[in-house]
Amino acid sequence: MVKQLLSVSALCLLVACGNSTNPFMDDGTGDGTGDGGGGDTGGDTGGPITSDGALPPGTTNPTPNTAIFRSEARVTGSDDANYGNGFANSIAYDAANDTFFVDGLAFDGSQPDGVEYNRATPGNLRSHALYEAPATHPDALNSTPIAQFTHRAVYGVSPSGQTEFAIVRTGNYANYGFGGFIYQRNEDPANPTADDVVLPTQGQATYSGDYAGLRDFQNRGGLELVRAQAQVDIDFDAFNGNCTGTNCTNAIRGYIFNREILDLNGNDVSSGYISALNEDLPDGVAPATVMPEIRFRVGPSVMDQNGEATGDAFTTDPEGDVLDEGNYYLLLSGDHTAAPGGEVVGIVVVEGEDPRFDGVDVRETGGFIATR
Repeated sequence: MVKQLLSVSALCLLVACGNSTNPFMDDGTGDGTGDGGGGDTGGDTGGPITSDGALPPGTTNPTPNTAIFRSEARVTGSDDANYGNGFANSIAYDAANDTFFVDGLAFDGSQPDGVEYNRATPGNLRSHALYEAPATHPDALNSTPIAQFTHRAVYGVSPSGQTEFAIVRTGNYANYGFGGFIYQRNEDPANPTADDVVLPTQGQATYSGDYAGLRDFQNRGGLELVRAQAQVDIDFDAFNGNCTGTNCTNAIRGYIFNREILDLNGNDVSSGYISALNEDLPDGVAPATVMPEIRFRVGPSVMDQNGEATGDAFTTDPEGDVLDEGNYYLLLSGDHTAAPGGEVVGIVVVEGEDPRFDGVDVRETGGFIATR
């Protein structure tokens, strides 16, 4: 069996469209940025999603003309609330069979060369694919079925194949448990000698796309799905004269909106969250009718010349108080100065108290690919 990166077009999303191979490997060359929000990208663990053979696994000195990948930093201290972050360190997609492979996690079948993750139900979260680990795995001696933990994986790839992301989380731990995320920019196969990102020096741009993710819990087991829409606006050179450093002047504004929480069977359970959020509102405060938007905090020095950006993300309750907070991580690809205008892959991680349960925090890890 050959493990491949999915290649897509507008009419062949999540169908085998290419023949490239290159397994996820931990080569110790990752160079992350930023921290916070239930896990940072500052580690050197993991490797890029299975992709074209010419794709380098990572770089310690990223430039505008290099492919780049980032993975969630691994947290190994068992007394840390985020213990288990970044343990999903080898991820591969088999396009021929539409299956997903993850290494480094407990009780998720025999990974990475045995029983794979198959398409879950629902199979898609908007335009991104959802996979599940096998429910049981046989005893090696007598074939007695052994119950496996609840694992889900979300995978997204752009129509051009230049950006992609993967998220894996587990629902069987009292804390957040073991998992991870990866996002990356690939070399443009149609023009491998060109810069992988070209950024404007002025003007503004807006990007939109689908968002999908997983929600896990602290002090409670369980796993939920989330789907939404994403919009990213960039004002190039907005803070001119107010900061120092290459590309520090760019301003980024982002929204994750039309959020819907789903249970693992695909049922919309957003109303329970919204009702709990409204229960203790004081008189005169308009109740929420939809899930809170995730927004990006605007400020200088969030993006560098390589097209990488990291900043704060948050939600607010109906009173305007911060409800969830964390970080966004973006990676731009393509030429943003000429049509069609480039693309953005992003990961968002926010966490906060879950109003449905006493003493329980919820963490949402979502990904999106946005285009102009």
